[in-house]
Amino acid sequence: MEPAKKQAFQTEDLLCGVDYAAFPVSPIPAVNVATVPQRSPLRYPGGKTWLIPHIRKWLGTAKQPVRLLVEPFAGGGIVSLTAVMENMADRSIMAELDHDVAAFWHAALHHGPELRRKVLGFEPTRERVKALACTCPSNVVDHGFRTLVLNRTRRGGILAAGASLSRVGENGKGIASRWYPNTIVDRLSTIGKYSDQIGFCETDGMRLLDALLSIPASGAAIFVDPPYTAGGKRAGKRLYAHYSLDHAKLFSMLADSGVNFLMTYDAAPEIISLVREHGFTAVQVMMKNTHHDRVPELVITPLPVFIR
Repeated sequence: MEPAKKQAFQTEDLLCGVDYAAFPVSPIPAVNVATVPQRSPLRYPGGKTWLIPHIRKWLGTAKQPVRLLVEPFAGGGIVSLTAVMENMADRSIMAELDHDVAAFWHAALHHGPELRRKVLGFEPTRERVKALACTCPSNVVDHGFRTLVLNRTRRGGILAAGASLSRVGENGKGIASRWYPNTIVDRLSTIGKYSDQIGFCETDGMRLLDALLSIPASGAAIFVDPPYTAGGKRAGKRLYAHYSLDHAKLFSMLADSGVNFLMTYDAAPEIISLVREHGFTAVQVMMKNTHHDRVPELVITPLPVFIR
């Protein structure tokens, strides 16, 4: 970073009460998502496709082969999908509390052919999508399909109540601008090929972690990407149906377990304090938000992985 820009960032940080300079910048930049294989059919707010090079480095430096990757706040599931499909982990377990998102993963993993047929047979219009949003699905395939359609036709992929449909969209295509049926079907087909290596449970991520961490020597690696509500942040409340989380408890659970984990967080003062309190290692990854401002996101591990 140029000295003038670095000084400007540090000045803003001090004014906001956030000491970003306490952590080094990761030598691995946030990548353009177009350069990383797109494996998830979901457009998930706060998705972690940009983080994949860090995930590869983290899992690649594990002392022992990763038998199980656990993603307790799965969302779009890009990390679990990538880890299994690139042979970085033998198996993965994803968990998600959101009932609509859970229905999608149940359908994608266990009812792939039916879900793919529904995708190929659907042409999104505002009237059809609005009608679908008002339906009460009678089975898990219909429910998962409904989630997928709303996710790919709403602005930013937001499923929370009050989210609006895309208007202009990509290249002026409006509501259909992110509906690529053949691409979606291809991704669903690939997921189906790995479904025997990917487990999913509809549950609270903290509850899953508590159960997992009580098993000695589980050999699991854990990727933690919780909703960002620390330090009074409002994004989680706007983007997700379930956003309440005890961040201090999450840090304590991981610290007491000695498990191998990678965690991502907004660089809020509360999180910086928790990183220091537990002696974790953190690096900054500079991101662009929806307003094209550069903001740091923290990548947190129990031991140094990205800086030696």
